[in-house]
This record gives sequence, structure tokens and C-alpha cells, in this order.
Amino acid sequence: MGRGSGEVAASLQSRAPGFELGGVITFGAFMSSPIIAPPLSGSVIGAIGADFVIAEWKDAGGPPGSPRWIAPLHLHRKDDEAWYVLEGALCVRVGNDVVEAKAGSAVFVARGTAHTYWNPGPGLVRYLLVMTSNVYSLIQDIHAMAERSPATLRAVFERHESELLG
Repeated sequence: MGRGSGEVAASLQSRAPGFELGGVITFGAFMSSPIIAPPLSGSVIGAIGADFVIAEWKDAGGPPGSPRWIAPLHLHRKDDEAWYVLEGALCVRVGNDVVEAKAGSAVFVARGTAHTYWNPGPGLVRYLLVMTSNVYSLIQDIHAMAERSPATLRAVFERHESELLG
């Protein structure tokens, strides 16, 4: 039997209900018995090198006033990105338009489109971010930066075929 049969299922069952690789929960393609998936809450499905990654993230909100950007204005030359709001509201600037997405709503941003997003209110927003592994790698690299000057941020965006616009 080849991979994808009982061999993979047996390997996964020894690590059930899932195994973590650097905070990423990973499952195989075939399993002989059901495995209960852990909640995604605060975690990521997928990994760098995968076709897509889904992360559940949140923002606690803050005082009224100008937007507190979760990400700066930017674009991805080769990657699409999407958000699905689980709780609260999220504003996404898509090109020149601002879309307010409430719980149950989704926003898609096509490659090459300038975008940013923020929590517009004082309350919690929880959302799924659906992205390519390249965008996930960009986010990981930004979070790992000791210095986030405009020049160093621009260089990181460029390495990931993206452009910092703000």
C-alpha cells in the first residue's frame, strides 16, 4: 500500500487528535477512524509551503477615533487574501472602498489590490484569515522582526512579492 492508506492513518493515530508543528495543527489526507479536530481558536491550519493557510485571529478593540490598523496599507502581487468574520465587525479597505464586515460576512481581496484592515469598534472582533502560504510567511517574518522601520518593513514585503504602500 502507498501513502494515503493505513500507513498514514496509523502514523496520525499515534499523535491523535492532531499534531502540532510550530503552533500549526496538521492532519493527513486519509484516516481509518474519525479523529476529533481541536478548536482552531487562536491557531492556524496549514503551513508555509501549503497551498493555503487559515488562521483564526482577534483584535480586542479600542477607544473611538482614527483606525488602529491591524496591517498597514499594502498589496500582494501574486496572492489573494480573504477574511471571514466570526464575531464583531471588521473594516477592510479594498482599493478605494471600505467594506464593513459583520459576523457571518466575508471579504475577498484579489492580488494586486491595495488593502488594509482594522477593528472599527471598542469590542472584540474574531475572524478567519484565509491566505496563501506566501502571505502567511510574510506575516511570520514581520512578527519576528526586531526592528520595524519603514525601510526594513519594505524589504520584507518585497521578499514576499508584496508592496508596503503606507
